Amino acid sequence: MIHITRSALACATLLFIIISSAHAADGAPVISRIQKSGKLVVGTSGNMPLMSEKLMTGELVGFDIDMAKAMADTMGVKLELKSMPFDQLIPALEQGIVDIVLSNMTMTVDRNMRVAFAGPYFVSGKCLITKEQEIAQADNPEDLKEADAKIAVVKGTTSENFVKELLPEARRMPVENVDKGINMVATGDANAFLTDFPICLSVMKRHPDSGFQSVVSLLTYEPIGIALPANDPLLMNLARNFIDRAENVGLMHGLALKWFGQSKLSVITE
Repeated sequence: MIHITRSALACATLLFIIISSAHAADGAPVISRIQKSGKLVVGTSGNMPLMSEKLMTGELVGFDIDMAKAMADTMGVKLELKSMPFDQLIPALEQGIVDIVLSNMTMTVDRNMRVAFAGPYFVSGKCLITKEQEIAQADNPEDLKEADAKIAVVKGTTSENFVKELLPEARRMPVENVDKGINMVATGDANAFLTDFPICLSVMKRHPDSGFQSVVSLLTYEPIGIALPANDPLLMNLARNFIDRAENVGLMHGLALKWFGQSKLSVITE
């Protein structure tokens, strides 16, 4: 079993910051804005456990939050996090309310026609949380096509699109956040909750005696990336280099072990 200490992760983070740099230039409106304000404004949902989660204290934590902190450090600016519903993140990016989005966001074609993406920095996939044995044994979408199945999904996510396109016979039940989706399964108001693997992992860890079962096989390929404004090629280049350096100095591996342990999905190494 692989272990990583806080000091080892801190050393990887420090090395990453030392070898990284960012400089404003003409034709880089967002980077110029960031350096003038002295802060990197990051949009995140705060409702996707292990990736981006708001604690009862109001603090935001998770894999994506640690990445945001590292990115701000490399740019030599402060980090400002803006938490908002997932379906409001891209509009906020387009309007300049946030500089980038780090929120377990899948790089889809539809989104990529509106904003730019760097990555993927992580590969995820769909999985189910359910109490029903028949659903828990599903290995592919065909196994889930039940006319009376009620499947909860967080609205505005690829999970909602997955059910809409691949499971048209199922009753799609959009919810505002993960907790509401899980509660619907717990109360029997939904047969299952479809979400991403890191969230399933978090739910199973937090509710070991709930009777929940998880379909841990990946039902889809979900490349997760950093969403960026479409009008700043230098910021795009910086974000891509950020991901490459984070991987090469071991920071990405350390964060994956910190948040997912040995149950983590594969992190991009190419």
